Amino acid sequence: MTQTAQGLLRWTRRSVRGVAVIALVLAGCGSGGGESRTPDAAATADAQATPDPSAGAAVPGVFDDRVVFGQSAAFSGPAQELGINMNLGIMAAFEEANRSGGIHGRILELRTRDDAYEPEAAITNTQDLIEAEQVFALIGAVGTPTSRSATPVAADAGIPYVAPFTGAGFLRNDDWDNIVNLRASYAQETEEMVERLTTDLGVTRIAVMFQDDSFGRAGYNGALAAMERRGMELVSTGVYPRNTTAVKSGLLDLRSGNPEAVIVIGAYQPVAALVSWARHIGFDPIFMTVSFVGSNALADELGSGGEGVYVTQVVPFPHDGSIPVVASYTAALAAYDPQVEPGFVSLEGYIAGRMAIAGLQACGAELTRDCFLENILGAGQIDIDGFNLDFGAEADQAVDNQGSDAVFLTAIDANGAYRSAASLGETGP
Repeated sequence: MTQTAQGLLRWTRRSVRGVAVIALVLAGCGSGGGESRTPDAAATADAQATPDPSAGAAVPGVFDDRVVFGQSAAFSGPAQELGINMNLGIMAAFEEANRSGGIHGRILELRTRDDAYEPEAAITNTQDLIEAEQVFALIGAVGTPTSRSATPVAADAGIPYVAPFTGAGFLRNDDWDNIVNLRASYAQETEEMVERLTTDLGVTRIAVMFQDDSFGRAGYNGALAAMERRGMELVSTGVYPRNTTAVKSGLLDLRSGNPEAVIVIGAYQPVAALVSWARHIGFDPIFMTVSFVGSNALADELGSGGEGVYVTQVVPFPHDGSIPVVASYTAALAAYDPQVEPGFVSLEGYIAGRMAIAGLQACGAELTRDCFLENILGAGQIDIDGFNLDFGAEADQAVDNQGSDAVFLTAIDANGAYRSAASLGETGP
């Protein structure tokens, strides 16, 4: 069974677990060949048994016995492993809290909708989660184009938009007062790439391949700015359409510039297709890609052909139990679903869940959306088992809405596993 099929089965199995009431709406799948799915009988019965979300809630999504969050993400199509694993990590954190009685006596629930990484579906799902499901906050959205479409809807409703799985710059704009970013930005990831290429290896000929949408352009602009700061220019660029693996034309454009290194801004399936085709035709520059790619899925897609591909990460190594937050994550993940493997995306989801829990905890029993946002964005530093978030609320700093600036460099080895890389050309044990 492929990893994609296993991911769908894991998500479907988790969708009917007792504590989390997850309503699945999987219509409108993308054009990338993802299989359409409808809720099975158990999930449908679970959804029908869910109490009226508006009944007895003075604050939307807040009840005497529970707090209800919503997530619109890719659960089908070429980016589905990202949504599945963000959901996995969030739910591992939520159920960890629920096993201890919840937060101030309230268990945490998550309602989900599948947007298949398509902006139009993200708008519809966000409206439905806010208006029909009456969720308290949105968490764990996947992608720049979907977030660009959903954030105005969330802002108009005054609903928190927490930990989207994207490093797009527009989400970090000072004008937003309802967005909480967990991760480093794409500009920070591409800056690290260019710094390592030029400093570690003396590379001067760099190209960029990017997805032809707001996500791809965010990464492209970050790489371009990093190059310009060093008085350099890109030698070539290539593009491909979202939710496809149509990379061959872009590959030829890249090769025309004879680059030493290619920075790729895309999801795991098209990135894997690009690397595989490049090596098939004897084009073998250094390939580097950003954390959004979905690291575990990328390694699985590439198999033995992934050796030497570099990926920047925004969370620690998910197998390093010497890191306290990773030890907490692996224990929570095993308790929630012992059949799944730890990974970078689900670790990010877990930290996102823990960040939301910190905001809920600080509010006490009288929970409101304003209190929740204030106790994250205005908290200054939040320590999640040693993974420190800093929202810059000290006396000499303006409040910002991004908690972490951390970027980690990793590489795929000959066995298809990830290794930490202190610098390009060097990997850890």
